[in-house]
Amino acid sequence: MTTSQVRVSIVTGASRGLGLALARRLARSNYRLVIDARGLDDLEQIRAELADLTKVIAVAGDISDADHRRRLVEAADGQLNLLVNNASILGPSPQPPLADYPLDVLEQVYRTNVIAPLGMIQLALPLLRLSQGTVINITSDAALEAYEGWGGYGSSKAGLEQMSRILAAEESRVRVYWVDPGDMNTRMHQEAYPGEDISDRPPPEASVPGLMNLIESDRPSGRYAARDLVPAR
Repeated sequence: MTTSQVRVSIVTGASRGLGLALARRLARSNYRLVIDARGLDDLEQIRAELADLTKVIAVAGDISDADHRRRLVEAADGQLNLLVNNASILGPSPQPPLADYPLDVLEQVYRTNVIAPLGMIQLALPLLRLSQGTVINITSDAALEAYEGWGGYGSSKAGLEQMSRILAAEESRVRVYWVDPGDMNTRMHQEAYPGEDISDRPPPEASVPGLMNLIESDRPSGRYAARDLVPAR
């Protein structure tokens, strides 16, 4: 692989769930990776696994922290082709109705799910413009549908989607995708339905082929559902 063929991606929230599944697939596709998560031990385990496939830099920390975001972009070392804003938080579990939603927790949800992705984008844009790269913001159908109890998380994802639309209108040299991965059997989804059996949901790996299809395509900026991007067999 020559230097001109090297592609670099930042994937946030990469120690489990969709972030981990996508990071594994990108590593097999010759991307150099910068990954993050809050848990140092889990992140280091993933770094060691992926290091057999590609160069990986793991930066543990909270994505809502500005210094942590800066370290992530600095770790890309001057080249960035893909930014995946995957890290997010659900909020309380079980999720309360808006009438009872603690506002201090709602502020934390918005800091993590809306402000932090924009902070990452602001730092990454100079590099992404140079590479004519891609931003993927992971969203949810809860951004569009009025599910009871999803007022905090859903409204934060709605904010992320509108921010993505405006960014796409403003940045002609960067592709901006906001992608609904669909229901998944992940820890976050289990927290959203405490005490329920969610084993019928697909694993996060089921959403990765559609995401890779989008990453490797020249589709216009916009909203996509990951599983709609997989060719029918």
